[in-house]
Amino acid sequence: MIEQNYSAGIMSQSFWFNEFRQLLKLKRENCEPDEMKKRVIEENLFGAPNEYRAKRIYGYLINRVSLVEKELSDLFFSSDLATQKLINLIAVLRGDRLFFEFLYEVYRDKIILGEKTLELSDGKIFFNHKETQDDNVLAWKDQTKKRVQSAYFNFMTEANLLEIVDKKKLITPPLLDIALENYLKRNGETAIIKAITGEY
Repeated sequence: MIEQNYSAGIMSQSFWFNEFRQLLKLKRENCEPDEMKKRVIEENLFGAPNEYRAKRIYGYLINRVSLVEKELSDLFFSSDLATQKLINLIAVLRGDRLFFEFLYEVYRDKIILGEKTLELSDGKIFFNHKETQDDNVLAWKDQTKKRVQSAYFNFMTEANLLEIVDKKKLITPPLLDIALENYLKRNGETAIIKAITGEY
C-alpha cells in the first residue's frame, strides 16, 4: 500500500476499465509513456470527444498503470473479466489512501457486521471521522466530500463490490480468484484482501 496524503482526486476520475486495459496492453508491449500518449491521442484509443479529454484521461491512467508491475499485469491478462476489474480497483487503491481506508473501515466493517447495504450516511460518518485526523479533509467543502463519496460508490459498483437494486446499494463482496489472492499475500497486501472481501 502506498502511503500518501489524503486526496480528493478520485472525483475527477472514472473506472475507465477498457482504457486501463488498453494502456496496460501497451505497457506490456514495452511501449514507453511518451509513445503511449502519442498513440492515445493520434489513434484516439480511448474514444475521447477531443484531444484535451484524451490527455486528461491518459494523465490519470498512466499513474494507475504505473502501479501495476509485471506479475500483476500478467495475472490481469490471464484472468476473467471479474478479476480484471478487481485488478483495476487494486491499482486505484494503491494510489488512493483515503479510498482504501473507506473500504477497510466502512465496507469491510459492514460485511463483518452482516449488514446488507451501504448508505450515504456511512460516508458522512467516515468523512466526519477523517476531519478529526487530517486538516486536508477538514478543509474540504461538503460538495467535495459528496463528490468523492459518489466516486467511491461508482468505482465499487463497477468492480462488483456493490449492486444497485431499487436505488439501494447492496453489498456484494467478491470471491477472490485464488491466483490473485495468493499474489496479494506474497506481495504483503493482505489488507487489500480484507478491504474488498470483508475478511478478518
